[in-house]
Amino acid sequence: MLDGEIVIASHGRLDFDALQLRVHPAASRVKLLAQQTPASIVFFDLLALGDENLTHHPLAERHAKLTEVLKDTTPPIHQTPATHDRQIAEDWFRRFEGAGLDGVMAKPLTGRYEPNKRSMLKIKHERDCDCVVAGFRWHKDGENTAIGSLLLGLYDERGALQHVGVCASFTAAVRRELVDFLGPYRTNATENHPWAHEGGLAAEPGAEPQRQPGAPSRWNSGKDLSWIALRPELVLVVA
Repeated sequence: MLDGEIVIASHGRLDFDALQLRVHPAASRVKLLAQQTPASIVFFDLLALGDENLTHHPLAERHAKLTEVLKDTTPPIHQTPATHDRQIAEDWFRRFEGAGLDGVMAKPLTGRYEPNKRSMLKIKHERDCDCVVAGFRWHKDGENTAIGSLLLGLYDERGALQHVGVCASFTAAVRRELVDFLGPYRTNATENHPWAHEGGLAAEPGAEPQRQPGAPSRWNSGKDLSWIALRPELVLVVA
C-alpha cells in the first residue's frame, strides 16, 4: 500500500486547474481530458508491503523500501525526490517555485506514519496579494446577521475583474462585525457591477429580494451559491 498524489504537468509546471477538471460527472469528458493532459502519480510513502504493516516503522526504513519497490517503474509513476542535504533542499525550494510547487516537506527520519495528523513540517513560500472585495455570501447559519465569505477579484490585462477565490476564515464575532462594515458598499452595488452577468446577484438593501441561484457547483449541485454584490472599492491583502 502506497501513499502518493496525482499530478498533471503542463508546459514545465504542475497544473492544478487541469487536475480539477478531471472531477467531472461525464466519463466521456474525463476520458478526453486524460488523452489531452495525461496525469502522473508521485509516491512518497509505503504503508504496507504484502501482509506487513509498515506504518509503525520509521520513515527512513519505509523510504528505503519504497525506493526498492519503485526502482523498475517508469513514468507516469514517480517517486518524490528526497534528500538529507539542507543545501539541496534549499535549492529545490527556490528553483521549483516556478514549476508550481508551494515549497518542501521536512519529515523526521524516525517518525511513524500518522494518518490525519500533521507530523511533518510544511515549508512554504509566503506571498501576499491585493485583492478587490466585490461581493459576499451570508453564513449558512446567519443570513443577514453574519458574513460567510468574501468574494475576491483581480483585474486582468484587459481591465476585467476576474473572480479568483474567496476569503472565509473569520471568527464568529468578526462575521457579525462585517455585516455593518460592508453595509455602505452594498448601496447601488449592482449598477455596472463587473460581475453583473454572473448568476446569483442578490438585490440591493430595501429592494424586493431576488435570490437567484448562482452557477451550479460541480461538487454539490444543490448548494445555494447566491451572493450579494459590493461596489468594487474595498481592497484587502491576502497572504
